[in-house]
Amino acid sequence: MRWSTLLLVFSCLSLGARAQQREAFSMKTQPGPYPVGFRVVDQYDHSRPFRQKIDDLGRATTGGLDRPLQTLIWFPAEATNQERMSVADYLVLRHTETSFDTPSVAAGLDEWFIEGIPHPEQDKTLAVRDAKPVKGRFPLVIYAPSFSAFAWENLDLCEFLASYGYVVVASPGMGVDREGTHGLTGLNAQAQDISFLVGWAGTLPDVDPAAVAVVGFSWGGLANLFAAARDSRIDALVALDGSMRYFPGLVQQSGDVHPELMTIPLLFVAGRSTPESQAQLEANFKDAAGPSVLNEWTHGDFVLVQMEEMIHPEFNTLTQRTERYWQSDFPNRMDTDITREDGLTGYQWVVRYTHEFLDAYLKHKSTAMKFLRQSPDQNGVSHHVLNASFRPGSPLAVESFAEFRKHVGEAGFEHVSDVYASTLKKEPTFALSADTVTDWAFRLLGNHHFVEAVDVMRFAIQLQPSSRAYGSLGQIYIKEGERTEAIASFQKALEIDPGNIIAKGDLETATHESR
Repeated sequence: MRWSTLLLVFSCLSLGARAQQREAFSMKTQPGPYPVGFRVVDQYDHSRPFRQKIDDLGRATTGGLDRPLQTLIWFPAEATNQERMSVADYLVLRHTETSFDTPSVAAGLDEWFIEGIPHPEQDKTLAVRDAKPVKGRFPLVIYAPSFSAFAWENLDLCEFLASYGYVVVASPGMGVDREGTHGLTGLNAQAQDISFLVGWAGTLPDVDPAAVAVVGFSWGGLANLFAAARDSRIDALVALDGSMRYFPGLVQQSGDVHPELMTIPLLFVAGRSTPESQAQLEANFKDAAGPSVLNEWTHGDFVLVQMEEMIHPEFNTLTQRTERYWQSDFPNRMDTDITREDGLTGYQWVVRYTHEFLDAYLKHKSTAMKFLRQSPDQNGVSHHVLNASFRPGSPLAVESFAEFRKHVGEAGFEHVSDVYASTLKKEPTFALSADTVTDWAFRLLGNHHFVEAVDVMRFAIQLQPSSRAYGSLGQIYIKEGERTEAIASFQKALEIDPGNIIAKGDLETATHESR
């Protein structure tokens, strides 16, 4: 073989190798002026049970029974010479999500993703563990993860927002148990987690509780809708290809989530979809059919960003960072012309639009609002990458949940049923679910408003006299010290549903302690 032929062969091999070397994930968008601090708070929502008193082996459960919430906080920090965290530092957090003192993790799909991340120990991030917060008060962003996902699945987005002067808080994407739960039960559980975090984070010295947004990806982009419909402290929503678009049937079934009545701004960033995607959803999920949440969002400002070269999994950086997705999963997902580089580029714009939206509605920056109203080409991005539109909200002159609570406070909580009846006469479309009212009762309880919590919980029972509702009333009575009334409530819960294990356990405890 001649040397020229050998050189040609080696040259072709070299070009082929370079063609197969795809760009690894990195944030190309410039971070903000603040160094980023990070800390973990292991805490419990004591108003909700998480574990049964007796485990699967028939033994008494060790540790607390209340709902554990591993809470991650990213925040603007003072400059420091401490070493920045690595991706590996985030990965290890999965071992203590629900068992704070006993590291354990079950293998599953997420492990498949994690094992595909190359050299996580060497891959440094923006955050410094336990750095000192800067003085000041910053808007609060709650990040709601996707179905069953880790709190840090979008660590780069969370760090980026903190570098621009936001306090970002997240907990794992849990249903009733650690794994997500499709359906209303799971959505309500994650929505309650969001509201718990809003209340808890609002007490932090560097948080402005009057400026709150929730950013949710996928299933978290439906749970945040449920939370915002019930929690007037939430001022803005961001849904990253959120499931509010794909499961409108669940919104319809909720009974109290009414997009057509919501007045807060919404940014929806949609992934590229095929024409048959909605038909497939309706065929596979009975909850996919229903009115369009996005079409009904008419009373709050609505920003729609359609990513033309990204698909659903690429909206979080756990996926962006794992080679397994790009090498074995991505090629089989869609027969399109999009590439890994398209996903990397698209993600930077997802981050940019999220940042501008939050600056516009939480920091009230005119430059950010101008960005949202401009066309993509005016913002320096090609229509091949994304399309964007801005639809201003129109005024809404109907009763809101916040106004209803105000009327109850003015009339007295013992008259909550009368206020509701009066409201329905004026506004027949106004409706409350037992779950919404139960959440309200437990928030009152958490703030030591015991008498008011009892009145509201009795109202919840009027709306839906279920075993769960009577059990919740009993739990409130226990906190109030009214053991006799608690026992009667637990007994009523068991009359309705003898299989209510929680009420049975609570009754045994209350009866034992009253002796």
